[in-house]
Amino acid sequence: MHLQHQLQKVQAHFNALEEYYKYIQESGFDFKVKSYSQLSVADRGVLDAYLKRFASLQDYLGAKVFKSLLDSAGISYTKMSEVLTTIEKEEIVDLDIWIAFRNIRNNLEHDYPDELQEALEDLKYCLDSFHDMEKIVQKVFVFARRYDAGI
Repeated sequence: MHLQHQLQKVQAHFNALEEYYKYIQESGFDFKVKSYSQLSVADRGVLDAYLKRFASLQDYLGAKVFKSLLDSAGISYTKMSEVLTTIEKEEIVDLDIWIAFRNIRNNLEHDYPDELQEALEDLKYCLDSFHDMEKIVQKVFVFARRYDAGI
């Protein structure tokens, strides 16, 4: 039940992320500071919401869901490095991509308005990585179904 609740939260985060992704893609935003300054408050809010969802989803998967997946499969671990190594062996994530996601998430936590171009570059990276995140989410559900019939 614990994993099932977590997966519902993952799905909700991903659904919102996908909506924001489609909206941004359709807008044709070019990731330039000048273009950003001309966006409406609502459109800037969508960009911020996408970044927040992307970072939150990455963080939630790493901090909670991956451990619960291993628990449901009866796979033991003692350290986070073991969790990530096992998750990679199970082909849920590519560790290089996951580390890049983690670094971007950490950058997003420390971006300030005077570093707008860097923030826009991080946003572009996160948008370009949407399908990588989508694959991870799909693989999480496949793995969960393999070990828990209630999923």
